Amino acid sequence: MELLNKEKTGKKERPVKVLQFGEGNFLRGFVDYMIDIANEKGYFDGDIVLVKPIEFGTLERLHRQDCQYTVSLRGIVDGKPTVQNRIITSVTDAVAAVEDYEKYSAYARLDTLRFIVSNTTEAGIVYDENDRLEMTPPHSYPGKLAKFLYERYQHFDGALDKGLIMLPVELIDDNGIHLKECVLAQADNWGLEEGFKTWLNEACVFTSTLVDRIITGYPREEAAKLWEEWGYEDDNIVTGEPFALWVIESDKDISGELPLPAAGLPVIFTDNQKPYKQRKVRILNGAHTSFVLASYLAGNDYVLESMQDKLVFDFMYHTIYDEVIPTLTLPRQELEDFAQAVITRFNNPYVKHALLSISLNSVSKWRARCLPSLLGYVEKTGKLPAHLTFSIAALMAFYSATEREGKALIGKRGDGTYQILDDEAVLAFFAANCEKDTAEFVNCYLSNTEFHGQDLTQVEGLAKQVAAYLDDIRTLGMRKAMEKNFGA
Repeated sequence: MELLNKEKTGKKERPVKVLQFGEGNFLRGFVDYMIDIANEKGYFDGDIVLVKPIEFGTLERLHRQDCQYTVSLRGIVDGKPTVQNRIITSVTDAVAAVEDYEKYSAYARLDTLRFIVSNTTEAGIVYDENDRLEMTPPHSYPGKLAKFLYERYQHFDGALDKGLIMLPVELIDDNGIHLKECVLAQADNWGLEEGFKTWLNEACVFTSTLVDRIITGYPREEAAKLWEEWGYEDDNIVTGEPFALWVIESDKDISGELPLPAAGLPVIFTDNQKPYKQRKVRILNGAHTSFVLASYLAGNDYVLESMQDKLVFDFMYHTIYDEVIPTLTLPRQELEDFAQAVITRFNNPYVKHALLSISLNSVSKWRARCLPSLLGYVEKTGKLPAHLTFSIAALMAFYSATEREGKALIGKRGDGTYQILDDEAVLAFFAANCEKDTAEFVNCYLSNTEFHGQDLTQVEGLAKQVAAYLDDIRTLGMRKAMEKNFGA
């Protein structure tokens, strides 16, 4: 069977406008996919060069296929299971920053280059004082970027029209702001001239972005079948869900240079991404955190299975619509539309999302994702939100274990066991306190300011209600406790 390559796709070569630090599945199934559509529809006319920023890994499979690959998006669209396949031709080459430094660094002198995209993990945007300008390249991503931008600044004599637009998608708050801080810190560390720092501020744009799409990666078990169906071999397939959202925040309006919305793509340009991040964290992530532990103890193993369990589905639905949405600031219809999209995503038959994988570090997740909604609801209504309050009791029940195995506590569900994975301080707390009287256990947990950032026993009635829910779970079991409090 023929291997997918440029000859087979008939790729049109376009000017290189994007240099992308990170060759992994997410960027190829998200950013590169969007640019491919914008190219096809005549809105962008630019190619992408992928950069492998670290020594680990190889570009061999990408090079064998001339960087051509298929994205297969699978999920519910208009109420029906749908598969959308697209051969991506927007990527023209891939280069290793460490092993092929000269080729990589030459892109700093490329006249057509305009955008830098990055996904170097949450730990990627970190200032490294040990980076040096003479390194080829510096170790950290901000170090690499600082040197790359400095070489461009020098080559074009500080021309203001040769600045670049940075589009980091690393999953940290204000990723663009932190990236710029790191680049400026390197400029200071290396003693670079003030003119370069002025050029960074005036000619370059560091956007902060929020991205949302589940990418499930290479379908190893299905690949051979897909090759037969498509009529070609592809070792670089990326699978994911149809839903996508890219929110781009910047001080300067760059929408004219990156007209992705005009191509019908789900991209929002804004000067404030925080309401969109709040919406995602509180509705999508908050829904996960509020129902998965209860669902697991009620006998389910996967998100899709949970959505097919009416008791759990109703719990999740009322948490979102009755308790979370009323605390958010975006227009209600926009929030409800997003919530419906979230529910559709949870019902994706192509994504096998294990509840136990979501359960990792649930104590800190609950604080970030659910606590603001609970406190906002109390402030707005003067009452406790029943479902979010119950989610605390469900978390405490899930974490209740004393047996240790390596870095995990071992919980029990029926005749089986499961691993409880969290920070050592969290595991030690539950191992030491979970066998106490319910009221005492609840007071110990809610008053732990290290876990919640405040003493939650000060929220009127919360400790008493959590204790009542936890007593029900302990005496009746999770499913019957949910039926008792939220209906069969």
